[in-house]
Amino acid sequence: MEMERGTPSGFSIKQWAEDDRPREKLLLKGRHVLSDAELIAILIGSGTREASAVQLAQEILHSVNSDLDALGTLNVKRLMRFKGIGKARAITIMAALELGRRRKVHERENPAQITCSKDAFVQLYPYLSDLNHEEFYVILLNRSNTVMETVKVSQGGVSGTVADAKIIFNAALDRLASGVILAHNHPSGNLKPSQADLTLTKRLVEAGKLLDIAILDHIIIAGKAYYSFADEGQL
Repeated sequence: MEMERGTPSGFSIKQWAEDDRPREKLLLKGRHVLSDAELIAILIGSGTREASAVQLAQEILHSVNSDLDALGTLNVKRLMRFKGIGKARAITIMAALELGRRRKVHERENPAQITCSKDAFVQLYPYLSDLNHEEFYVILLNRSNTVMETVKVSQGGVSGTVADAKIIFNAALDRLASGVILAHNHPSGNLKPSQADLTLTKRLVEAGKLLDIAILDHIIIAGKAYYSFADEGQL
């Protein structure tokens, strides 16, 4: 059995005061009092001969500057680079983070009205914030700019994805949407639209006019920031 050593006191977690053990702390005081590292330590379960589960969790968090969105981009292979994290533990961490991401998506499923680019960003952020590849989404809106549905159009690689106009407008026509907001992410962190982004947007705007479906904006998301074509006068 792996022993958990290397804690500040030189003892394993089992030798800590009960209030300092993550599981016991959660039971006694509730989940809200636990730090991110303590919550991840519960997922990990146990540490190694050199470090406790909490210290291992702290090491993982330190590698992403304690940014949980950045942690959500780590795949099994990258998580397994940490000593003490095998495939099963990496999968457990990824599964927990995916549940958190889905919870954020669910929280946005109640109809919201889009009045500005920030509203669109808030609607899209749970879908596009922590991906390490590009995806393309559309928000379908009714005449009062209330969200009818948020639809994934395509998924690509690190450097790009293909957005098919037929799929986009078929989704809009199927829901009788009056307006559409286009969106995709840039895993590189670069917010500047590419020439392909500009060309695609112009083409979709023109096609939308023929179908009486307004393209209201195109949002590019990179981390916690976004670029709005409408705000920048690119529509």
